[in-house]
Amino acid sequence: MYLKNLSLVCKLYRLIITPLKCFHTNSHHIPAFQLPPFLQSSSIALNLHQGKQVHAQLILNGITTANPLLLAMYLRVGSFTDAKNLFYRMDLGCIKRWNLMIRGLVKMGSFHFALMFYFKLLGCGVSPDNFTFPSVVKACSALNNVRCGTLIHELIMLMGFEVNVFVGSSLINLYVENGYTSLARNLFDKLPVRDCVLWNVMLNGYVKLAELDKAIEIFEEMRKGDTKPNEVTFAAILSVCGSDGMVNFGTQLHGLVVSCGLDSNSVVANTLLSMYSKCGWLSDGRKLFDMIPQADLVSWNGMISGYVQNGFMEDALCLFSEMISSGVKPDSITLSSFLPAVTGLGSLRKGREIHGYILRHGIPLDVFLKSALLDVYLKCRAVDTARNIYNQSTKFDIVMCTAMISGYVLNGLSNDALEIFRWLLKEKIRPNAVTLASVLPACTDLAAIQMGKELHASVIKNGLADRCHVGSAVIDMYAKCGRLDLAHCVFRRLTERDSICWNSMITSCSQNGKPEEAINLFRQMGRTGTKYDCVSISAALSASANLPALHFGKEIHGFMIKSSLFSDLFAESALIDMYAKCGNLDLAQHVFDMMELKNEVSWNSIIAAYGNHGHLKDCLALFDKMLKNKIQPDHVTFLAIISACGHAGKVNDGVHHFKSMVEEYGIPPRMEHYACMVDLLGRAGRLDEAFKAIQSMPFSPDAGVWGTLLGACRNQGNVELAEVASRHLFYLDPQNSGYYVLLSNLLADAGHWRSVLKVRSLMKERGVQKVPGYSWIEVNNTTHMFVAADGSHPQSKHIYSLLKTLLLELKREGYVPQLYLRMNPKERVS
Repeated sequence: MYLKNLSLVCKLYRLIITPLKCFHTNSHHIPAFQLPPFLQSSSIALNLHQGKQVHAQLILNGITTANPLLLAMYLRVGSFTDAKNLFYRMDLGCIKRWNLMIRGLVKMGSFHFALMFYFKLLGCGVSPDNFTFPSVVKACSALNNVRCGTLIHELIMLMGFEVNVFVGSSLINLYVENGYTSLARNLFDKLPVRDCVLWNVMLNGYVKLAELDKAIEIFEEMRKGDTKPNEVTFAAILSVCGSDGMVNFGTQLHGLVVSCGLDSNSVVANTLLSMYSKCGWLSDGRKLFDMIPQADLVSWNGMISGYVQNGFMEDALCLFSEMISSGVKPDSITLSSFLPAVTGLGSLRKGREIHGYILRHGIPLDVFLKSALLDVYLKCRAVDTARNIYNQSTKFDIVMCTAMISGYVLNGLSNDALEIFRWLLKEKIRPNAVTLASVLPACTDLAAIQMGKELHASVIKNGLADRCHVGSAVIDMYAKCGRLDLAHCVFRRLTERDSICWNSMITSCSQNGKPEEAINLFRQMGRTGTKYDCVSISAALSASANLPALHFGKEIHGFMIKSSLFSDLFAESALIDMYAKCGNLDLAQHVFDMMELKNEVSWNSIIAAYGNHGHLKDCLALFDKMLKNKIQPDHVTFLAIISACGHAGKVNDGVHHFKSMVEEYGIPPRMEHYACMVDLLGRAGRLDEAFKAIQSMPFSPDAGVWGTLLGACRNQGNVELAEVASRHLFYLDPQNSGYYVLLSNLLADAGHWRSVLKVRSLMKERGVQKVPGYSWIEVNNTTHMFVAADGSHPQSKHIYSLLKTLLLELKREGYVPQLYLRMNPKERVS
């Protein structure tokens, strides 16, 4: 047998040999003797010193010491050198001695040495038996060396040990742990006897590789046989139900658990609890939790985590308090699971309390707990506290750094976020998909498209381009930096698109003046079978409002009523905004009245609706109602009110609310607030005050602010101030044709024809093309769009004929048409 398998042995030896020093063998035979009884017992704890004392005493008494029991003792206490020296004084022709040595080395974790002794066994001409292979295969498994394992498998087959339960089980475990489930299954089907442990190994292998159908299939096979499932079986199969949302199958398994008498088993109960939580069946999960006679820490953690993951933050807070009251001490996992509830509630005070509890009770601040604390402080705007925790850390990892990056971006500190990212790269800490998805919005905020492109290149280089959340961040970055074409390219190249990717692209089109594309994408999303969520609905409604397309908005409204999305606050708020922008204020009010719950977004939507329609009185009345309902106004609320005051010409009211926002509510004014104030004062002809407002801004005004002033100058005929505004605009946004046209028209009105020619020459020099404006009207659920002198409409002849008739009728009534622009005297025809 030895000579027959010599070539296989040589292959194995070449594959596994390591730079370990080889040991010389001593084949001198020493007869066995009876050692003291305590040395034979594996239950008696010995240390190396005590073992050597026994060995020395035996030598002093002239007793031969080459006994397997003494060898087993040295292996038990972990002394490889002493075990090896003793082993080589034994009879090396006995397979039992080799098995004892190999098994002992595997238990010690010396897997390379175990394999080396296996090859020595073969080299000495000793034939391995069915007790040799389980330990050898286990060593291969520990080293993740499947290739070596398969070669050993060949030898096992040649020797006829493949169907041995212990040898076969070790091979199946090797293949399963390394992802070779097909090889494992082939061997599994050959075994004549398969106990529950072996079934569980196969089941867990399929679960680990997310081969859920096969996991269910093997569980059903197990049930058809005589093998009774145990707690390990149920823990594995229930995890399948939780990960795949198979709650109906999970409830059936729950019944089987009860019939098997395992419902009181803590492992099974906790897995059931996790399954109900992941499937969103929190009421059933809570009933199960309350039925557990003595809930352990894992049960508490599972229930708290379930509440947090499903958005029941108040319930999570109550359960955490109940846990403390019952005397169960939370660990770092409990607190890591619970802290997102504090973040969701926006309770900085509660976050500080938890932090104090951690410090008082000496709970170790591991990576996940520290990251959860950073997340709380950053999302509750306590940036300095978060920064102190981060700076006091001695060890940094990618999780903590990612938490700081996303937190800085959230708080508008994009430069700080990029600084941490640069430090990561400097320290050679490899950013993961979440890190890249978190840092990309910093490039968006700073309009740093070049840096965004570099990050995109890094995403592609690291093979992360197909990750949905990373792709969505790249799409969002390009769209917000004005490169919708590149956003489209990234979107098209994604091999898999989840709802986040679709939402990102739909929102990008809607916000970049492409409402038709947004609606088309929304339809495509539905056709692919991707489920709509509140973000999809909000983005589509926003596109309908911008088009406007009332009929499409009504269709979405109908879809919301049929689905569960009608109760979503943000989707309903978008619905209010859509109806208002499409001119149907009554329907907007009806949607608002029908809302069971209202938050600041809902109130802001209805206040803005009345403000945009010029109903200032109703707008302010709603603001008062909002305060009486104890809803705190935010920056959007005041933006809507100041804008409404501007539309109604109530300058003093607008100024009053601007001051109130800053002084009473402590809300710092943003760029859009200043633009609104400039518009408010400009409409009233108070251009000097508008200019002073711009000069008082704590940050540099953007093109939107200067553009608002230029528009006001056009209405009031103020050429001097218009030229000041245009100088800034031509620097900040040199390719926007609207600003050139606006200034040119103003100069033409004032008769400054040389200046008009200069503006037109500047446009040609910079290659600025005038984008034609267009109008649209909805007739019978169809939107018709027109530009000046448009002849593309299929009914254009009939439209122009009707328009000519209307103009004749107007002239008969005394209407005298006025040119929008004065003509240059040189261009007049005599």
